[in-house]
Amino acid sequence: MFSDIAVIGTGYVGLVTGACFAELGNDVVCLDVDKSRIESLRSGNVPFFEPGLEELVRRNASAGRLTFEVDPARAIPGAAIVFLAVGTPQTADGSADLAYVRQAAVTIAENLGRDTVVVNKSTVPVETGDLVAAIIRERKASTHRISVVSNPEFLREGSAINDFMHPDRIVLGVDDVGAAATMRHLYAPLNAKIIETDVRTAEMIKYTANAFLATKISFANQIALICERVGADVGDVMRGAGADQRIGTAFLGAGIGFGGSCFPKDLAALSHVAERVGVVPSLLEATLAINREQIERAVERIERHVGALQGTRIAVLGLAFKPQTDDVRDSPAIALIEALLEKGATVAAHDPVAITTAGRRLGSRVTYAQNAYEASSGADVLVIATDWNEYKQLDLRIAKSHMRGRLVFDGRNVRDPHEVVALGFDYMGIGRYTRLACADVSSVES
Repeated sequence: MFSDIAVIGTGYVGLVTGACFAELGNDVVCLDVDKSRIESLRSGNVPFFEPGLEELVRRNASAGRLTFEVDPARAIPGAAIVFLAVGTPQTADGSADLAYVRQAAVTIAENLGRDTVVVNKSTVPVETGDLVAAIIRERKASTHRISVVSNPEFLREGSAINDFMHPDRIVLGVDDVGAAATMRHLYAPLNAKIIETDVRTAEMIKYTANAFLATKISFANQIALICERVGADVGDVMRGAGADQRIGTAFLGAGIGFGGSCFPKDLAALSHVAERVGVVPSLLEATLAINREQIERAVERIERHVGALQGTRIAVLGLAFKPQTDDVRDSPAIALIEALLEKGATVAAHDPVAITTAGRRLGSRVTYAQNAYEASSGADVLVIATDWNEYKQLDLRIAKSHMRGRLVFDGRNVRDPHEVVALGFDYMGIGRYTRLACADVSSVES
């Protein structure tokens, strides 16, 4: 085991990475410039919701394997391996902002205390490894050797610890034999498949994986629209098509679109890379366009059914971009709420864990309910925007007794349309055709 791992950045990727390596028996120090965050972590409090993470942090901190620092001089000099896990937000032109990566590279260069393997864990465009290596070699005052490795993360919010401990694969982009051996030894306890490539190829693997998964979602949503028009059910269509082993059913669920911190940003960044090297990213652009259209279509369908939305009260269940997280970055639920508010609707919202984070985005423009039934009080429309399990099991008879209207807009296709209609509701799903559902469907939805 290593006694000298440093992780720069205590956001989602950095903290999960640090805590999991500590759980494997390593001594890990997590570094961040945010003093309040470091103090919170030292107290055992995780600043975002991820199942099991707070317990993992507290257990390893108590054991002395996991510490937190704001001073790089106390974290980097003794580290044989330094992970970069800083943010790469999207810029106005769609490219990834590498300002934090550059600053982290400078910090490493100024604090080297030994030969070091620098591992890029952040999602970065091709050639970032070259950039990091150049900055460190230019700025370092010592003669210590550095090797830069690309080790992209494939953590899903809501199951990140399991994904780290039981990965499908570990990708190592390495150009140095010694660094490759160091990284293989580090990951050996996981007994996982390791894919070794050069640095630039590893950087492309991360973007390619996310772009493909996002494309599958938009493909499903495009098929869903056709299903609505021809009188088919997209759920059955995808089960039938996905039974082909070449296709599979993962990420073929139709809904109001994808969001989160990765897919929208990574597709935009990859498109920017493509354009920079003279490739027209038509498929990537179509994937993003279809995703944007899902929100527009949802609002149009609701408006067509209930009339003008000015003064309409809408209950939105779900604020996070997916269940098991409080992350609302690029959340379709938030985008839908923004669009409804622009139309003059009044929104009452609920989410099991994301009300605080959503409140920072939406402020007092939205009423935040303690539970789904409170949100439905006086509502003309009930929208399911995030597929939390509790919304799948929601007693719609109780919700109906609180509501003023009768439309259920199932933006995640989690309810049985016929059961909903049998309770006296009108039902709208995504790509789910039923003659029983609601007034805007007769033989073919217009």
